[in-house]
Amino acid sequence: MNLTNYHSHTSFCDGRAPMEDFVKEAVRQGFTSYGISSHAPLPFPTHWTMEKEDVAAYLEEFKNLKNEYKDKIELYISLEIDYLDEYNNPSADYFQNLPLDYRIGSVHLLNDDKGEIVDIDCSKENFKEKLEIHFNNDLKATVLTYYSKLMSMVELGGFDIVGHADKIAYNASFCQPGVTEEVWYQKAMKGLLALISEKGCMMEINTKAYHKLGVFYPDVPNFSLIKDLHIPVLVNSDSHYPELVNDGRAEALQALKAAGINTVMELVAGKWKEMPIFI
Repeated sequence: MNLTNYHSHTSFCDGRAPMEDFVKEAVRQGFTSYGISSHAPLPFPTHWTMEKEDVAAYLEEFKNLKNEYKDKIELYISLEIDYLDEYNNPSADYFQNLPLDYRIGSVHLLNDDKGEIVDIDCSKENFKEKLEIHFNNDLKATVLTYYSKLMSMVELGGFDIVGHADKIAYNASFCQPGVTEEVWYQKAMKGLLALISEKGCMMEINTKAYHKLGVFYPDVPNFSLIKDLHIPVLVNSDSHYPELVNDGRAEALQALKAAGINTVMELVAGKWKEMPIFI
């Protein structure tokens, strides 16, 4: 029944419950496999990422849970790793040397013209305010910087899954309705998808915002190109609450099927496999 999720946060970062609560809920709902992917440490403290000193405890707790639940579900460990620059990104030796089952690469942060690091993964109102304060209210330049960072991340590699590839789309559309239909925006998104295809990365269809905002990341208008480019996809809920581990999954699978995408990637006995969509 395609009951898997490989993007999930716990109280080790900004998730709202201990790791075991997510595992218990996944077991209760009949998941075949489940991955924990807390926000990786950054070179500076934040309220939403792990600290380096907690990574050993994170891995140890997962090891214990994997053993405890081995007869009920396949469990996997990961990190969602931010691309900051050519030195701080998923390909860095530190992340490559951790004993992870897979890695998610994402962009949440941009630098403004003063060099300040700005978190753009925020509410639409907060994004609009930051656009004015940090980016001279230049939406096009900000969006293109976001896509440039994603392209650099994909070029460097070091990860398995591209996380919420066009997450800026919703906030950008709030600031300028219809912006995602503009030629320059379409060119940026198509360029990113083409590079993801070329590099052979998997890409998630992130369902975290579906029931709240009515969008996937990337959203349905991109599904036909994803199909044409033969990009392997998987459906992840990016859950921060145990009760949301399966949120939006059925709708995403239906939308993929409607676009002619008939398979998703799943971990089976530690190997990524292409599995038919059952809806």
